[in-house]
Amino acid sequence: MLRKARIAVFVSGSGTNLQALIDSDEIKSGELCLVVSNKADAYALKRAEAAGIRGEVLPSKGTEFDRRALELLESNNIDIVVLAGFLRVLGKEFVDRYENRVINIHPALIPSFCGKGMYGLKVHEAVLERGVRITGATVHYVNEAADGGEIILQRAVEVLPDDTPLTLQRRVMEEAEWKLLPLATELVCKMYLEDK
Repeated sequence: MLRKARIAVFVSGSGTNLQALIDSDEIKSGELCLVVSNKADAYALKRAEAAGIRGEVLPSKGTEFDRRALELLESNNIDIVVLAGFLRVLGKEFVDRYENRVINIHPALIPSFCGKGMYGLKVHEAVLERGVRITGATVHYVNEAADGGEIILQRAVEVLPDDTPLTLQRRVMEEAEWKLLPLATELVCKMYLEDK
């Protein structure tokens, strides 16, 4: 049997993007091996447990998180890291160690509505406030700048006249995030294995 890339998913909240990865049949070159959360009460950990994936909680304080996360990834032979609703910026040492092997999903079309302070519902509130007609989601490589890495995939989603931040968030997840993240994960796993 061919080797698969070992994937760790980093989460902070409910884990809807994690569930999209668990449910997807797109990921053929990788396997979900570990779920890491910086919050002990993240519902994503229950999703991981239900899927038979090991879950770990790490503290969220400064460089301590990065150091402990790197140790955990190395002890589990993790090849690829997927940030799926992970509300923390990883430090330079972490990003350098996993260069071009850490990806993130962002609920807007980067370079719009991204960067520091732009996450979750705040993004959709800003989209509606600006009156834009098209939004979407982006999967990108992670570097030390928030939402600053090279774009892997994007998908556009129409903003409707009666949208609220919650209805827009839901539609962006359903039409873009939950489709893009498994596709990009497969792409990155495949490229990683081809380079080995």
